Amino acid sequence: MNLPNKNEGAMTAKTIQRAATLEAAENDPETRTLPLGLPSNVMALPSADRREKLRVVEALLFAAPEPLDDAALARHFAEGEDVVALLEELQGLYAGRGVNLVRVAGKWAFRTAEDLSHLLERQTVEQRRLSRAALETLAIIAYHQPVTRAEIEEIRGVSTSKGTIDVLLQTGWIKLRGRRRSPGRPVTYGTTTSFLEHFGFDAIQDLPGLAELKGVGLLDSSLPPGFSMPNPDDGATLREDEDPLEDEPLEDEPIAGEPVADEEEGPVARDGEEDTETR
Repeated sequence: MNLPNKNEGAMTAKTIQRAATLEAAENDPETRTLPLGLPSNVMALPSADRREKLRVVEALLFAAPEPLDDAALARHFAEGEDVVALLEELQGLYAGRGVNLVRVAGKWAFRTAEDLSHLLERQTVEQRRLSRAALETLAIIAYHQPVTRAEIEEIRGVSTSKGTIDVLLQTGWIKLRGRRRSPGRPVTYGTTTSFLEHFGFDAIQDLPGLAELKGVGLLDSSLPPGFSMPNPDDGATLREDEDPLEDEPLEDEPIAGEPVADEEEGPVARDGEEDTETR
């Protein structure tokens, strides 16, 4: 004959008491509409309507061939919808995953998590490395834009070949902005949105500053007194000393279909011009 277990009887009594308490709370009009609190280790899920909005944003970004800005996403929702809040919430949901939602050049796109980039090294097309001369020229354009070829040479202290400029133009990282209001009306250069996307900057102002460059050893710690870094600005509006580009031939524009190379890879000479650099 099995004797009743005292523990089982106690648990049954507690269960009945808890059920009675819950039923009384449900019937109480003062507490009926109050939501039950969640434990600290349980995350509150968004409502069905908000989950559907997050799914819409997720689908649009996933299918888009290029990053999308807030305005492009807002067109798919009712007027007044807080698209930025949806994006930030979706960004938080993807924060610990293999794919992250990031903001680049003022737009949103999915990108592979940085800590997993080593797994994809063999699945990407290897790009030709730029020469030191091309990297120096690109850095000068990014920080000093709008800047002319003569101003680039003055900053570098050496002549800059047309091949170097042509290589950077073909990458799509720099562009022809306008013409300087000075003798000869030289072309001015600036960076593009592709430059921001490739290097992962949201805005040109995110370029490393003086302290950051010193910290990684790219600048000498014993700089001359009064040395300062320029404030980069890639605004599309022409400056007071710039004129818009016209239909006249552009001296520094590469010829379509013609191979180009920068200084350290044997530049292609044009019209008998000898391309040299003196250091």
